[in-house]
Amino acid sequence: MELLKLAAGGAVAGTLAMPGSKSLSNRALLLSAFCREPTLLSNVLDADDIRYMRGAFKALGVAVEDKGERLSVTGPWQPKSPSEAIFLGNAGTAMRPLTAALALTPGTYQLTGEPRMYERPIGDLVDALRQLGAQIDYLGEEGYPPLNIQGKKLAGGVVNVRGDLSSQFLSALLMAAPLCEGDVTLKVEGELVSKPYVELTLGLMAVFGVKAERPDVNTFVIKAGSQYQSPGQYYVEGDASSASYFAAAGAIAGDVTIKGLFKGMLQGDVDFIDALEDMGAEVEWGDHQVRIKKAALKGIDIDANAIPDAAMTLATTALFAEGQTVIRNIYNWRLKETDRLHAMATELKKVGAEVEEGEDYIKVSRGSAIQYAEIATYNDHRMAMCFALLALGESPMGILDPKCTAKTFPDFFNRFAAIRQSN
Repeated sequence: MELLKLAAGGAVAGTLAMPGSKSLSNRALLLSAFCREPTLLSNVLDADDIRYMRGAFKALGVAVEDKGERLSVTGPWQPKSPSEAIFLGNAGTAMRPLTAALALTPGTYQLTGEPRMYERPIGDLVDALRQLGAQIDYLGEEGYPPLNIQGKKLAGGVVNVRGDLSSQFLSALLMAAPLCEGDVTLKVEGELVSKPYVELTLGLMAVFGVKAERPDVNTFVIKAGSQYQSPGQYYVEGDASSASYFAAAGAIAGDVTIKGLFKGMLQGDVDFIDALEDMGAEVEWGDHQVRIKKAALKGIDIDANAIPDAAMTLATTALFAEGQTVIRNIYNWRLKETDRLHAMATELKKVGAEVEEGEDYIKVSRGSAIQYAEIATYNDHRMAMCFALLALGESPMGILDPKCTAKTFPDFFNRFAAIRQSN
């Protein structure tokens, strides 16, 4: 397995722009395909998750054309039944919304993926779709991909969906609901995790002409006749989750300006900057940019349910802070590309941190000085990027399988090296 050794220490400085958001890129691709008119998408992320969605579109006969640095997506949504299964790797942002969309579209489809995808639950989404009359069968273990979908036009109705596992289930249902012929009412049972991702979905749907009614906080109504309308052009926001690593680097070791981040973004992970400020970092918001400067950091106690991806970065940043950092309400880490709670705790202990892993929380403090370790990344892009930050301390750091960052940020290590002044 490839090992990347990062030299120790050195200040960081520089200005950089973020690649497009993974979550917004795949959502925008799908909503564009639902429109009758073509849509030009700019700043679409070029990474594995998006390539899997584009590969699915190709298999389904959905027209996507490269127009220089932009993508042109042309509807209407009339996919064909492919002759072979559609392989989606470990891209949850493709698997979940395509499951919903294809269940409501006449045709026969099989969705497959990598072995880890078959460990990521999808049963609650399938159960919700079955309440509408969808015909979906498991090809392996009950409640998990791969799936066989016999898509058909559905009338709509009332759907109860659990909110405590993955916001992607609700987002998938919301985006596909206008494909039904009647009203669709989605009722969330229990606490909704990762609420900002649902707000992101609703905000993007509104850009494409569909607004959900909300008679109360846990109920969403998509009225019959709702149709997506192309905005003509759409610029994908810079990825706030990917920005977290560079923001943390600035707080730990220097002065970094990130372009494309701003208050009020659709992405909730922009609130990671507030968490850094709570830890003591110097933060200056500008016009569509933010500057983060080194300061003495202290541990914080945070409910991170609203920023689950960026919160991982707090776990490694905590090793540069005085005192303990507690990251709470993050059970859904266990349902991601790997069991991120266990993986994070395991690798933090390797470098000498004091760690307590709970069912839905992690407590981290510096412990002894950060020591060299070869960090297992579990084929999880965020593990690789989070632990790269530890090389900003007094010890070098080894990252196994560094190319796993291709899922969302193929050139991450080049960009990280570019802001390091000496190493």
